[in-house]
Amino acid sequence: MAALGLASAGVYDLKGNLLRRLDLPNVFVTSVRPDVIRRAAVAVQSHKFQPKGRNLMAGKRTSAKSFGVGRGAARVPRVRGERYPRAGMGAFAPSTVKGRRAHPPTTDKTIKKKINRKELRLALASAMAATARKELVAARGHIVEDLKNIPMIASDELQKIKRTQELREVFQSLGVWRDVERVLAGKKHRSGSRSAVLTRYGVGPLIVVAKDEGVGKAARNIPGVEVSTVSGLNVGLLAPGTKLGRLTVWTESAVRLFDTWRR
Repeated sequence: MAALGLASAGVYDLKGNLLRRLDLPNVFVTSVRPDVIRRAAVAVQSHKFQPKGRNLMAGKRTSAKSFGVGRGAARVPRVRGERYPRAGMGAFAPSTVKGRRAHPPTTDKTIKKKINRKELRLALASAMAATARKELVAARGHIVEDLKNIPMIASDELQKIKRTQELREVFQSLGVWRDVERVLAGKKHRSGSRSAVLTRYGVGPLIVVAKDEGVGKAARNIPGVEVSTVSGLNVGLLAPGTKLGRLTVWTESAVRLFDTWRR
């Protein structure tokens, strides 16, 4: 996709009033590359995988041994004994009940995907540019009708909010709260243990700050909302599930940090 010619965007206070216009860094006008974003997002996801293996003795703790030939029976290992319930039954071999696996998973398997450094930076810039395109944010499923502007840039006072109620009021002023209501309405329940029911929520707005001065604590009680500093920003946050165009609220200082950023 071709880059847009975005020149500036409005900076809003916590009441939703326009304070000033801010020139956008060049990173926000990068060409959107869905293929590169998907490759980088998958690589980020693979770093969370846990190595999986099997006990070396699994299926081998048995006295089974083949009877040999000349008995008119298959030469699979069989359990020794006469009165034992499993006596004479096949064991140990992969084709038998409770036998070992033929090709068990091993922790030596490479499960982390690698990606070139420049390609990763291009994916990050492209994912950031996608947050500045209203049609891509709406196509992802976010509610954008009430937003003051896209990209949504708030004053640095947003970083200092420490109470969930205050953050909720700010979201209502900026027109972001309707997207949080979408997340709340789409929650799903999945049965866990007998005493617990797991609740799953969709992806909501992302808040990007230069320094977390309390907003991370205020946002943790709002389902679907995540907070990230500029240094901790990655493609997995900007494009969860490899789908670009996440609704993102930037603080002014966070945007200014990208003035000297180069791919």
